[in-house]
Amino acid sequence: MDDVVILVPLKRFDIAKLRLRESGVAAATEIARALAAQVLEASHPRHVIVIGESEEIAAFAHDHGAESFESRATDLNDAVTRAYRFAGERFEYVIIAHGDLREPTGLGTFAPSEGVTIFSDHHGTGTNVLILPTELDFHFAYGVQSARHHLREAHRLHLTTTLVTDSPWRFDIDESDDLGPITHAYGGAEWPPHTTNP
Repeated sequence: MDDVVILVPLKRFDIAKLRLRESGVAAATEIARALAAQVLEASHPRHVIVIGESEEIAAFAHDHGAESFESRATDLNDAVTRAYRFAGERFEYVIIAHGDLREPTGLGTFAPSEGVTIFSDHHGTGTNVLILPTELDFHFAYGVQSARHHLREAHRLHLTTTLVTDSPWRFDIDESDDLGPITHAYGGAEWPPHTTNP
């Protein structure tokens, strides 16, 4: 059994980033694709499994050297649960990373510590990266206050737990305010953004 696999759930790029679209960001599809590409690139040399529900996402995963896991789940938590169980047959730890991290550097080299590690978003409420052993009866709770729910779930299972609120992975792209200079840089040599660790 291998040590660590990275799971990356991805929506179809033409429907991803709904809040960006609603705020009038015309390049939402291209931004979603570019963010996902840099997350997959930052995940190497680890094995990566992309969780998707379309042939487009499967092809995108394969083009970036990743395995694809076809999901017919009802929501994100169901999709992650199914992929987590699938990965548990081959790996000891999973790193579940969102496909819209602004600065995903280090995903491919980060060494998991014992138990569960939760990397929150910059609000301290969402879960941008979640690392945990396989073969647990872990109930995923992505959505509102997911960091708190995942922390509570880890405690339910009596697992050593670390909550990290100040990592570079805390910045994801959900709304137009999250883009900052990225909107102006998009389409030029500055994309994808290269930021220093805060």
